Amino acid sequence: MRTPLIDRRDFLRAAGAGFVAAMAPSAWAKTLDADAVFATAFVKRDGSSGAAVLSEAGKLLHMIDLPDRGHDVTFDPVSKRSVVFARQPGTFAVVFDHTGRGEPHTIASVAGRHFFGHGVFSADGALLYATENDFDNAAGVVGIYDAHAKFKRIGEFPTYGTGPHELLLLSDGRTIAVANGGIETHPDYGRAELNIATMKPSYVLVDRLTGDLTEKHELPPVLHQLSIRHMDADRSGTVWFGCQYRGPGTDCPPLVGRAARGKDLQLLDMSQDVLSAFRNYIGSVAANPAAGTIAVSSPEGNSLAVIDAASGRIVDTKALVEVCGVAPDGESFMATTGAGEIVEAGGSIRSEPDYVWDNHVLRIEQVG
Repeated sequence: MRTPLIDRRDFLRAAGAGFVAAMAPSAWAKTLDADAVFATAFVKRDGSSGAAVLSEAGKLLHMIDLPDRGHDVTFDPVSKRSVVFARQPGTFAVVFDHTGRGEPHTIASVAGRHFFGHGVFSADGALLYATENDFDNAAGVVGIYDAHAKFKRIGEFPTYGTGPHELLLLSDGRTIAVANGGIETHPDYGRAELNIATMKPSYVLVDRLTGDLTEKHELPPVLHQLSIRHMDADRSGTVWFGCQYRGPGTDCPPLVGRAARGKDLQLLDMSQDVLSAFRNYIGSVAANPAAGTIAVSSPEGNSLAVIDAASGRIVDTKALVEVCGVAPDGESFMATTGAGEIVEAGGSIRSEPDYVWDNHVLRIEQVG
């Protein structure tokens, strides 16, 4: 049975100030005084959804409501605004100030498109780019939004693949890297994956100013069911990516790789015990440039691993129930879990039992 795409545009237009959660002035002050805060989406045990701002100590500072489940958050250091994107096949994104100044603003997806959960600002903060699904043509696109005109959608360019997920703006300020997961979906069928037998994931570089394809890399045919999903760049500019395997569960393919300009994708050799713990699913990738490490998480396998970026060696592993969100924190990482836990870099765990933290957590620097 076909289920129509949930269209929340009327709801979103009417939401307005209702998206702002009440907060004591002392909490705002703590937010403003902190060196860094963390933003993440959540689902509460009562079924409501939102986005939260956490302190470095894992304390809940404030939150906004969302009409449905969110996925990832991106931040513009120029305007100091954040955007939380709906989980695919969501039709909304919400712009908010993590310090609570001003009301959130909702971006609704245009007809024939839905969001894939990720976005990134241009270096000058003028444009927002979001991965989207041209679902009737089974084609990935990047939607372009004017941040100076209430985030009006002003265009798009192709991702040269199917099922784009995370995207990164590289250090040149012009090139956007896109992880094309290779999986065809259509909102008439919810989150059903329609082309597992023929899926073709890819990693592409696109010129954000012209929309031209700069590079495209595909995995070997034997790994065509290894969906490239999440990415982050280390201090050398190398992009690390994590995959989710859609082949037989008895297989144990490599799940983490790295990409450098002009070179073939390199999949990382990992020991069988580490790979098996991931259960063929990497949910998030985060780089810590200061420490020279990369963290990858698996909520399916209740596992987190830290990799030395220079050597590719695993330097630490942790077993955490439904761990997914990871973000750099000092010389290590903060992690969040579906069990409501916030794990600080030092290992201390703070629990918010009413909250199921979603897939990603973003570190927001407060300097400047």
